[in-house]
Amino acid sequence: MSSLADYFHTDWEAMTTSDWVGMIVTVVIFLLMVGVYLYALRPKNRDSLEALRFIPLDNEELDNGENNGG
Repeated sequence: MSSLADYFHTDWEAMTTSDWVGMIVTVVIFLLMVGVYLYALRPKNRDSLEALRFIPLDNEELDNGENNGG
């Protein structure tokens, strides 16, 4: 068991600023992804997400009031 503990040992005092920034960014992104997965997989959000299902495949031009000269 000590070899496993040695494998996962972290020398916190030897970490540089780049190490800390990388670790914090990784943890924050992980927590955000967990939040997004929980939101997307919650059954009560199914209808609202299903309504947006085909947005990437929609080829219709949206009229936002701009004239493109044609």
